[in-house]
Amino acid sequence: MIPITGFAPDADVTTPGLISSCTNLIPYLNGMEGAPEPATPAGTPALAAACIGAAVVAKLDDTRRIIAGTTTKLYELSAGVWVDIGRAAAYTGGVDTRWSITQFGDATLCANRADVIQRSSGAAFADVATAPKAEIIFTVGAFVMALNLNDGSEKPDGWQCCAAFDDTSWTPNLATQATAGRLVATAGRLTAGMRLGEYAIAYKQRSIYLGQYVGAPTVWNWLQVPGGDAGCIGKEAICDIGGAHFFVGDDNIWIFDGTRPIPVADGFVRQFFFDNSNPSYRYRTICVFDKQKNLVWIFYPSLSSQTPDSAIVYHINAKKWGVANRSVEAALNYVSSGVTIDGLSSISSTIDGLAPYSFDSQFWLAGGKSLSIFDTSHQLQAMTGASTGSSMTTGEVGDDDTVSSINKIRLRYARAPSSASVQTFIQRNSGVGFTAGANGVVLDGKFDLRQTARWHKAVFTFTGPVRITHMDAEAIPAGGR
Repeated sequence: MIPITGFAPDADVTTPGLISSCTNLIPYLNGMEGAPEPATPAGTPALAAACIGAAVVAKLDDTRRIIAGTTTKLYELSAGVWVDIGRAAAYTGGVDTRWSITQFGDATLCANRADVIQRSSGAAFADVATAPKAEIIFTVGAFVMALNLNDGSEKPDGWQCCAAFDDTSWTPNLATQATAGRLVATAGRLTAGMRLGEYAIAYKQRSIYLGQYVGAPTVWNWLQVPGGDAGCIGKEAICDIGGAHFFVGDDNIWIFDGTRPIPVADGFVRQFFFDNSNPSYRYRTICVFDKQKNLVWIFYPSLSSQTPDSAIVYHINAKKWGVANRSVEAALNYVSSGVTIDGLSSISSTIDGLAPYSFDSQFWLAGGKSLSIFDTSHQLQAMTGASTGSSMTTGEVGDDDTVSSINKIRLRYARAPSSASVQTFIQRNSGVGFTAGANGVVLDGKFDLRQTARWHKAVFTFTGPVRITHMDAEAIPAGGR
């Protein structure tokens, strides 16, 4: 049988095992599986307005805070309630404002570039008096790094770090090592940034800079990374995958491990992504890493949308792609409080009502991390529900000189679906277009068919959770000339 090689619409459609189109089907290590459905964590209400940034942060004692921001407020999820912990004055963000959130020791810091950096060590957030307004903030070593600044004047290519071990002190001073600078070797503003080990990485749309701590008086030394025009299109179009950054660029999708950026979408989904994402709003792409499943989800605005409503999914180890479209406001790795037997009634009054949550879901584990989203109703939802349905379209099987008959198609499952059906398509000569052929349902573990043509392909539709590892079609030569 032929192994399933994943979603690859850019590849030659005659490649064995290729999936040319799919819905709600994502990769796992040994094949493809139905994508999980969103499920609302127990006792979690919707935010009062659209979520424009969220994160789970950990304090030094390993206690966690779940922070979410709207245009005018910052909230913390506490005892099943979104508590307003923003400063007294409303925040002043605009249409494209997004919160950047980081943790430094026991302090949580948030930045939106419309207001000075905000700080909270458990109580309400407040302005950091000496800090700039910043588009991006992240923690690296003994510092908080801020990128794309307004410190009284516009510095979209500027960077600034706080004093060593003191996130409340931002006034440049050699004694404290608080300092600032600009990255002007390449054109454009700083679009994204993130820690990579002991380094600070700053991205423009078509370039990358690596910052290394060197101590006073320079404090941070920045080098431009070789890699042509590789860069990041937006501040959330990047995620840490453990020892490397995964990010969406202006012309490709990349992984950067501190040496050179490596493209990962060529020959698979690169052209598909750029053909199907809105070029005017592509900078609103959101990347998030599901560490438990080694999956990167790329939420992006489709051609008809201004906000993320579609998603492609990449398996880091298997190097395979899938599709699981979702409309989202924000994405994060939610940390659940876990569930006890006594607490089951808060989720459902019946056993049948627990069906959306698979038994191997992180939902059940105290401290279990699970990929989560805020949907367009501002509701936090964990991607832990059981898959309800999916589909896939094969590549094309056949030969320009030989007519062949297909009598059956068999799929090998690691987990069989509740039900499955197939619709086949046939084509007499390449390029003239496919027409509907035979269809059927599973019989004795296979799909029995009767059709003859030079070229064949099939669309499979699955109900319920499914895992597929291989497929095979019995094609018998039926003549040629």
